[in-house]
Amino acid sequence: MKAVERRHLIPFILVTSLFALWGLANNMSDTLLAAFKRIMQMSDTQTSFIQLAFYGAYFCLALPAALFIRRFSYKSGLILGLCLYAGGALLFWPAAHVESYAFYLIAIYILASGCSVLETAANPFIMSMGSAETATRRLNIAQSFNPIGSIMGILVSKYFILQDISLYSISGTYAAVGLVLLGIMVISAFAIKVDSGKFKVNSQSEVDSGKSLNSKLSTLNSVRRLFRNRVYTWGVVAQFFYVGAQICIWSFTIRLVMKELDCVEAQAATVYLVSIIGFCISRFVYTWLMRFIQPVRLLFAGSLLCTFCTLTVMLTDGRTAVTALVFISVFMSLMFPTIYGIALGSLNDNGIEKGDVKIGASGLIMSILGGALLPPLQGMISDATGSINVSYLVPMCCFLVVLCFALFNYKR
Repeated sequence: MKAVERRHLIPFILVTSLFALWGLANNMSDTLLAAFKRIMQMSDTQTSFIQLAFYGAYFCLALPAALFIRRFSYKSGLILGLCLYAGGALLFWPAAHVESYAFYLIAIYILASGCSVLETAANPFIMSMGSAETATRRLNIAQSFNPIGSIMGILVSKYFILQDISLYSISGTYAAVGLVLLGIMVISAFAIKVDSGKFKVNSQSEVDSGKSLNSKLSTLNSVRRLFRNRVYTWGVVAQFFYVGAQICIWSFTIRLVMKELDCVEAQAATVYLVSIIGFCISRFVYTWLMRFIQPVRLLFAGSLLCTFCTLTVMLTDGRTAVTALVFISVFMSLMFPTIYGIALGSLNDNGIEKGDVKIGASGLIMSILGGALLPPLQGMISDATGSINVSYLVPMCCFLVVLCFALFNYKR
């Protein structure tokens, strides 16, 4: 069975192209930790506030975004997300003039709010473009373009920020990205001609979702129904810890490589780039393997290998630790879309209303809060022990949680 039917191909391509945009933002923010550490002489804990602002915005905006999308359409959510994303990026320029770390954190929060709205709209939109049987594979295809944006983000950071680290190199780069985003927003407003009413979720039309659902059920009732579904509930938990692990791994990659290979930020960014390229390639490989192997089996294997590689980073040094660090990115690439697909796909079970899917999608995006809370914990462990390697205990524990989620669903 084809993942994407011909009648859905054009909107699928248009929406999939947006997946690269939050990959760009995610990985540019990862490089900011090393940049601000040098510019403002900060500790690892202080620089991790960047991720607290970025992924904290994901948590705060996901549910409001879902309500906005339910009231209007997926397309409206995409336009709103691009507007916030561009606005936050443009605020980096005045932040440089006042030389305020707090101002930068506010700009990052607004930028990430836009990414949250984009993800809340795009992920279920992609899943709705066809049959439920191919939804997880379809989402993996779309998510495969996310690391392409990540690669772009690292290249932009490497050549425009880390080569000549200053507040103005940071702000000028982000402001330029903001201008590009405004152009993309205008194009999207005219190019994407579809909304949530054009497709099916749970094989039922949602043409009148904005009107009928508001009168039939409340958000509270939706949440109650969702969390009676054990697969969905554990999916939210697993996603929280996976995102926390991913952000922990990538936030401190440059710092760990600098330590182990005795190099500067721009050189360490090359290793980070290799990690993201491996992440990108393996995402496509995993998507191909899903034609023959159940996604939950691949999730189990990936989480087991990530646990082993993270333990290797903790217990070794030099090139061995750096190599293991790169392979973590390779093995974890399928986790976000697979956990998302399994959890949201479980909402086809009896007792779930069709409008609950959008609220359910927001819950899975809110679980990105793990990316806000766990990197500061890793930073505190790094500062307390004086060892970045030891701090990788945090992502290792996270991968064990994902492993348990895979086992739970495999037994089912």
